[in-house]
Amino acid sequence: MTTGSNRRRLVTDAIFADEIGVEYAIHDEFRLRSAYQPIFAPRGDLLRMVGMEASVEAHRQGGTVYPRVFLDTIGPHERGYIDALCRALHIRNFRNLGLDNVRLFFGFESDIDAEDGTIAELRQMSGRLEELGLHPRMLMCQMDARYGLDADLPGEVAREMRATGLGVVLAGFGVAEGGEALLNLVKPDVVRIDGPLFALLCSYPAAGRLFGRLVAMLKTGGTQVLVDGIATPRQLQVALDAGVDLVQGTLLSKPLPAGAFFDRGPLVTGQLLSRAGSGN
Repeated sequence: MTTGSNRRRLVTDAIFADEIGVEYAIHDEFRLRSAYQPIFAPRGDLLRMVGMEASVEAHRQGGTVYPRVFLDTIGPHERGYIDALCRALHIRNFRNLGLDNVRLFFGFESDIDAEDGTIAELRQMSGRLEELGLHPRMLMCQMDARYGLDADLPGEVAREMRATGLGVVLAGFGVAEGGEALLNLVKPDVVRIDGPLFALLCSYPAAGRLFGRLVAMLKTGGTQVLVDGIATPRQLQVALDAGVDLVQGTLLSKPLPAGAFFDRGPLVTGQLLSRAGSGN
């Protein structure tokens, strides 16, 4: 079993920097790199970048492989280590993006299986932020509702996240049973609506009315609502009409690798809604 101290040492030993300073990780035959997809907030007739969601790109023998192919090679005893490795990689690369007032959204799922280990990992991570020049408020930890966590553990983890200054995101909302109970237990800062579920909802004529009710319910406690997977103008319109706080998807921006140029300029909503060839 990998202890907390061994995990920190192994994570550090597995991360390297290329010739331009972009960091990557090595695990067995894979080279792991960070990618970031912008998250936008509606501001009048514009969408402004306010966040980045981190994901991992896996490369093998010079080519990119699907994340699932990489994850299928990871045994259960390695999941916690890989989660910590990717998280450290994303945070280290994020500090070099030069994006002020932009928050980093990243997953914190595979460690959420034992309270002691999870809380220790959170404290270790937050304790290293100062040396990286990052403030905890810049980081948004995503807990996935689809993991069906038991008892009070999600609430304990969320409270520890807040105690260390981190933001709390409940991801995958709407696809797991007991979503409302989990919402009350975690009390997240942001609820992330599942993208495929939202796309299915948008296929119905009454999508706007139904989704508007859901968003209004979620926001009653001061929680922000994020919709991901937006790929068509209709999906964007439904989300905006419902009054969501944050939007993300390929219609707005595709994921870009660490080291790429991220344009901070706002997107014009009207242009996106009238974009040809993007679907209905």
